[in-house]
Amino acid sequence: MKIKFLLTAILCSVVGFAQSVSLNDYKAVIIPLKYDFMKTDNQYRLATLSKQNLNKAGFEAFYTNEQLPDGYTDRCQVLYIDVVKDNAFLVTKLFVQFKDCYGQVVYTSEVGRSKEKEYELAYKESLENAFKSVYALHYKYSGNTVVVARTTTQAQAPTKVTAETLAAAAPVTATQVVAVAPSPDLKDPNLLYAQPTESGYQLIDKTPKVVMKLLKTSQPNVFIAIKDNVQGSLILKNDGQWYFESYQNDKLVSEKITVKF
Repeated sequence: MKIKFLLTAILCSVVGFAQSVSLNDYKAVIIPLKYDFMKTDNQYRLATLSKQNLNKAGFEAFYTNEQLPDGYTDRCQVLYIDVVKDNAFLVTKLFVQFKDCYGQVVYTSEVGRSKEKEYELAYKESLENAFKSVYALHYKYSGNTVVVARTTTQAQAPTKVTAETLAAAAPVTATQVVAVAPSPDLKDPNLLYAQPTESGYQLIDKTPKVVMKLLKTSQPNVFIAIKDNVQGSLILKNDGQWYFESYQNDKLVSEKITVKF
């Protein structure tokens, strides 16, 4: 009985969080040039079709390699779209996910289907069908300021409830908690924004351009970092600042990096 009560409380808190976030609170959507199931940029014109559908749904949309206009300095005020392929036999299935700046899913569309045999036609029809549920939202920017917090769900379990019991009853995907650092100055011209990837993060500037790639380690305040083909570490030090450290000509070089996670 205690287990059922605990699981109900956890599920209610997750549902409550999802309902508290609205697509209408975000100013625009960023589109990647290549989704995970694609081999090349804009393969089957999926990036182009994504932008067309987003515009049709009322969103301002930009590709990741576009220069953003004034007013888009805070990357957490925009959404990031992902198109996911659901493997199926003789049917092409796609669905759309809108994620915040920490990679948390804000909205997932219905699954769009197509029985077309030609890839480009099948992907186009599937994507348009997936967007039908997005159109039904009647998006309109509210002008509200989005407050995004990177958190993991925690609950005090009764002594007889084990982690294995909870995992078997209701699996919950946890995100890595980034070590706490002082809030960066959003007007800093060198400010980099962290976008989640499967293995860690990529740091982009305001262009936006990928400046550095981060790989997770067992420590939340240390990342394996790659910048301009130079591999080193990104470390949060005692002064509350992030530093990229690497060896150049057998000499340790430390560079301060301003990051907004």
